[in-house]
Amino acid sequence: MTAASAGTSELRITMGLPTLFPHGRKEELAWYRKIDEGPWHGLATWDRLLYPGGWSVVPQLAAAAAMTERVRLWTDVVALPTRNAVLFAKDMATIDVLSGGRLTLGVGIGAFDEDYHAVGSDLHHKRQRMDEMVTSMRKVWAQEPPVEGHHPVGPAPLQEGGVPLVAGVSGPKALARAARWAVGVSDPAQSLHFNAEELAKQRTRVVEAWKAAGRSERPHFSAPVWFALGPDPKTQLAEHVMDFWGRGVADAVPGSFLVGPDAGTLNCGASGLRDAVNGAREAGLDELRLIPTTADSDEIDRAREVLGL
Repeated sequence: MTAASAGTSELRITMGLPTLFPHGRKEELAWYRKIDEGPWHGLATWDRLLYPGGWSVVPQLAAAAAMTERVRLWTDVVALPTRNAVLFAKDMATIDVLSGGRLTLGVGIGAFDEDYHAVGSDLHHKRQRMDEMVTSMRKVWAQEPPVEGHHPVGPAPLQEGGVPLVAGVSGPKALARAARWAVGVSDPAQSLHFNAEELAKQRTRVVEAWKAAGRSERPHFSAPVWFALGPDPKTQLAEHVMDFWGRGVADAVPGSFLVGPDAGTLNCGASGLRDAVNGAREAGLDELRLIPTTADSDEIDRAREVLGL
């Protein structure tokens, strides 16, 4: 995905990995195979450091790159200021080569201060540091040596211009910053309660931010949503949300993904998933990423059946 091809009228649906659940090699490989078989456009993983069972995005993406042939690989989103820019750029370039140029990197500042504390990363000026890291990573991908008089950092990514960056941001200031360096935006606000009308408004704001930055191309616009299709989907989703956030699905948390039940349709059960997909189309999304709430790979089959894919 390049800036020129970032926006299309057709909604693509990407299936997430069970990154946030305890599981092993057998389960992980089953998810890779089933997702790559189709009809999913991509495969996505998420970044959370201090969380039991949570996998690391770098080796997970490398394994996915080697085990799949067709789907696009996504992160949504990596807390970029917790990384070293040069090392992370090298890791992502390696995965881009290993995948044959199928990587899209979703980046943001993350939602958990404790992850910053765990790696000794400063909590101040996270947004400015993210901007600076993007610049450093782009230089690495362009094969500009980070140390004058020495070799560049290899390998070079396969994708022209480097790995595409999608910003996981929502506010007006953050959109203005992202418009300077991203190919588009992943909006986090509808992860639990999907509201197509609000998402359509955000789509307009993203387009306006790109125009204000002097960019003529149509920005990519996507969003992640949690879904649950097990025997008791409401309990499945509620237990995961409580475990992940330490709050119930009806609790409003200003500035987070977790908003009150009046915000829109709860994304659980067959009807909730169908409503989210239909709403994504109505809102003009380019891509919808489905976040599973179980490590059971049968959830992929259930999603295919519910969506008629």
